[in-house]
Order: sequence, then structure tokens, then C-alpha cells
Amino acid sequence: MKYLKHIYLLVVSIIILSCGPYSLTGIQTDAKTFQVNRFENNAPTVEPGLERDFKLALEDLIQNQTNLSLVTSGGDVVYGGEITTYQISPTTATKKSTAAQNRLTIAVKVDFHNTRKESDHLDNKSFSFYYDYPGNLQLIGRQKTTAHTEILERLTQDIINASLSNWQD
Repeated sequence: MKYLKHIYLLVVSIIILSCGPYSLTGIQTDAKTFQVNRFENNAPTVEPGLERDFKLALEDLIQNQTNLSLVTSGGDVVYGGEITTYQISPTTATKKSTAAQNRLTIAVKVDFHNTRKESDHLDNKSFSFYYDYPGNLQLIGRQKTTAHTEILERLTQDIINASLSNWQD
């Protein structure tokens, strides 16, 4: 029985190692490095610091989900683009014609270039996500931090899925 456990572990290890450059997150790439260029904030409503927060969130997620090393220039894979939307709008109304619920929407356009695989480029690919919150609250303090965190987590995961996991639509 003791030997059976060792044989099982050996077989599982061989299978995993024979899969090549795959990861448990579904990300496959021959790239070794990545860079994230500045995302210009070109939204009609500019939220100060959002471009920095977005860039850092994307860098952190790539580092957490891949074995790629962050570089400031000459990356094997390069991200860039712009923030195109930062909008708060009512989604539902009360009987008194006030907002019962508001929605913050953030949208970005992404350019992704893989120098090791030219067919993996994304040019001006749009991504957006939203956060709904009660209409009687203002988007400040903890509410704003929570909204930004949730939206940026979803946006960056969608970008990684589309660029590195080949889950493009």
C-alpha cells in the first residue's frame, strides 16, 4: 500500500510535467516577462488616481496568476490602453422619482501585444464592469473603495482571461 501511494504521486507528477507551459488557472504562454504601460484616463468624468489603481491591480493579478516577471520595458507581453468610462447612473427609481439604486460603471480599452506569438494581439478590446449600490448612499469612503476594488478585480480578470487564457469571444 505504501508503494502504491508513491507510484500514484509519480504518475500524477509525470502527467502534470508533461503538460508543458500550462498553469492551474488555464494560462498558457511561452512568455517570460510582461509590462503594463500607463492607461490614460480619457473618461468624460475623470476619477483621480484610477489609472494608477487600475495599472497596479492588473500587474498584481498577472504576478499572482502567472510566473511572468514584471519589467518596465521590453516585455514579452505588453498591456496598454485607456480608461474610457467612469459613470454613475441610476438603475431603479422610487415612487418619488429618486434613485433607489445607482450603478458605477468603469470601462477600459486594452491593447495587448505578445511578441512571442503575433496572433495573440488584442487591439482596442473593450472591457467594462459595474457596481450597484443603494441610491441613498453617496459614492465616497468605504463605499467607493469597495466599488473600485470589485470592478477592478473583475476587469483585470477578464483582461487576463482574454489575453493569456485565449478565452476571447
